[in-house]
Amino acid sequence: MSVTSLRSHRTVRRSTTGFTLIELLVVIAIIAILIGLLLPAVQKVREAAARMSCQNNLKQLGLAQHNYHDTNNRFPPGGVMGKGPGTPPATTWGGEDWNDNRGSWMLYSLPYMEQQPLFAMFGNDPMNTYNSQTIAWNNNPAVRSARPKWLRCPSDAWNLEWSMTNYAGSMGPQCAIGPCGYDPYQGWCQPESSGLGGGRAGMGYSWSPDHGNTFSSADVRGMYNRLGCRITMASVTDGTSNTILIGETLPEMHDHFWDGHWQHFNGGISHVGTITPINYRSDVRNWCSPADRSHQNWNLSFGFKSNHSGGANFVFVDGSVRFVNQSIDHRTYQLLGCRNDRMPVNVP
Repeated sequence: MSVTSLRSHRTVRRSTTGFTLIELLVVIAIIAILIGLLLPAVQKVREAAARMSCQNNLKQLGLAQHNYHDTNNRFPPGGVMGKGPGTPPATTWGGEDWNDNRGSWMLYSLPYMEQQPLFAMFGNDPMNTYNSQTIAWNNNPAVRSARPKWLRCPSDAWNLEWSMTNYAGSMGPQCAIGPCGYDPYQGWCQPESSGLGGGRAGMGYSWSPDHGNTFSSADVRGMYNRLGCRITMASVTDGTSNTILIGETLPEMHDHFWDGHWQHFNGGISHVGTITPINYRSDVRNWCSPADRSHQNWNLSFGFKSNHSGGANFVFVDGSVRFVNQSIDHRTYQLLGCRNDRMPVNVP
């Protein structure tokens, strides 16, 4: 082979094994497009996994309520408060001590969720001990640092350094007037015949005290209130599969949620109801400004909310966990929230 031919052969070989700048840019562009196509799919898979984990948390909480009921012939009290040192829990209105915190339904569910060691940190008889929960929280570092995984929904990463929960017992279509002068959903908690204005006809329930502030179970539309009314399976006359027990909410958007709130009778997990539409954003952390978004406007913030697209997860009284779309007819939603309106409906 001549020298000229050898040079020509080497030149051809070099040109077939390298990449031009244009070819390299094309390859990078293709890879970027593929990543762009895959990323939404990965995010959907992650959200599906988070939603499933959230549903599992609710399933555990629902089973705990049933186990508590089997033992005590009632659901856990939404909250327990006393009337001062040495007195039993309050059972009638007047003279109650709002600083006498004796626990929430979630605290009394702990022994039924394989959390007996954590429950024991709150004392031998927390329900009958003055301010038992606040004392334990302030004086026991192990209590303050306890963050059981099931407290949080993986879809919500707000303020993970605090001991908070994404789950709240339902007080149903309970009245919840706010302090901001903007109460667009108050009418859903009262009948048209109440004379209070804005009521809805044909709802099957009567007016209810604001925020569940009552010791009479007859005045509680849903399953819990912060003053611990006695609610039993027999009182769910609309059917256990037709009544909401517990649902999701977002701590960032509820002004009664704070570090350790889940064990406090006034910590918000017993005053979340259905009159506010699912996923209404009360995401501005200012006092009543603006009134239609403030987390301190209770008519808006005391609602079920999630970071899931299109709705939120709920566990019903029969223990079933279902995803309820935020576009649900609002009247139907109220009937699912009320345990005794004599109008049982199914989840759409």
